[in-house]
Amino acid sequence: MWEFTCPRTIVMGEDALEYLATIEGKRALIVTDKGVRSLGIVDKVAKYLKDAGLEVEVYDEVEREPSKQNVLRGVEVARRFQPDWFVGLGGGSCMDAAKAIWVLYERPDLNIEEITPLTPLGLRKKARLICIPTTSGTGSDATWAVVITDAEEKRKMELASKEAVSDISILDHTLAKTMPPQLTASTGLDALTQGIEAYISKWHNDFSDALAIWSVKLAYEYLPRAYKNPDDMEAREKMHHAATMSGIAFSNSQICSVHALGHAIGAVFKIPHGVSVAVFLPYVLEYNLKHALSRIADIARLVGVRGGSDEEVAKKFIEDLRKFIRSLGVPTTLAELGISREQLEEKLEELVDRAMESTGTVANPRAPTREDYKRILLYAYEGKSIDF
Repeated sequence: MWEFTCPRTIVMGEDALEYLATIEGKRALIVTDKGVRSLGIVDKVAKYLKDAGLEVEVYDEVEREPSKQNVLRGVEVARRFQPDWFVGLGGGSCMDAAKAIWVLYERPDLNIEEITPLTPLGLRKKARLICIPTTSGTGSDATWAVVITDAEEKRKMELASKEAVSDISILDHTLAKTMPPQLTASTGLDALTQGIEAYISKWHNDFSDALAIWSVKLAYEYLPRAYKNPDDMEAREKMHHAATMSGIAFSNSQICSVHALGHAIGAVFKIPHGVSVAVFLPYVLEYNLKHALSRIADIARLVGVRGGSDEEVAKKFIEDLRKFIRSLGVPTTLAELGISREQLEEKLEELVDRAMESTGTVANPRAPTREDYKRILLYAYEGKSIDF
């Protein structure tokens, strides 16, 4: 048995922010970062909420990778202000922080580590959640994942609860226009990776498949356009939609080993998330080739790869994927990320430990061993194709 969970309401289009003027409530806490605030987006969102008659407070201290301490400071603000709406505004970090702050505001008896699928939270007694992404990648506006960094242990906690899915997701793709090309590429590759992993996950289902495969198609077609031309509003719109679709898809199937390794390398070496998963994507697909052949071939044919057998088109797709990633200015080896061989070998056991703990390892179509992960990490360092 498997549940399909997604936001109750998704609002799309250039005028999507106007939906905020219809919100009923008393107080709204906007959770964001100083970068988003400097762009004037916070003021725009606050105006619509005030037009709806809500009092507005802003917590703009969210870090690029929000820590437990960062979340707890936000909880203190929420307890003083007593909002009945939280608004996660920004990239995945802002939206994940908003989710965590909301949960701990409603459940002061919980520790952050207790945000798990097995813990009944009983949310929405005090507040509800709106998410407004300003980047096109994480899909956090539509997922029940809550990624928070444990700064002391240098690890990303893969927290999750179906109750933490936003009530409303507002997709105004014009907000993504401010992203520079490098950020467009890294966030877009995150969306692409999520869609691919959702489709090959051994927990996939018909509903997640539909969103996963279409998100991949959109990302493959429109990400290069958004990267080359920030003013291409059609490309921006399609990428914004692809990100949310991939978020819903992987929330209802699961990430795989790409994210397990990406989270590990990102936490240890402070690599941006979209870049860290993009590096591992071709290598993990090669590793999974014999166990997810037909599904990788499905993706290959959908994005226009031609050939005879499933194996032929799948292998062509993986090579094409490497070229695709490079064309966006993103590295395809760990060495290109500035990690030395000595650093990798020193942290190898720790990286494998972190990857083995990830839910992505559990849902991967092929069950990775510790030795498998070591080999993938070394192959990804050297840029060698995997054939085992």
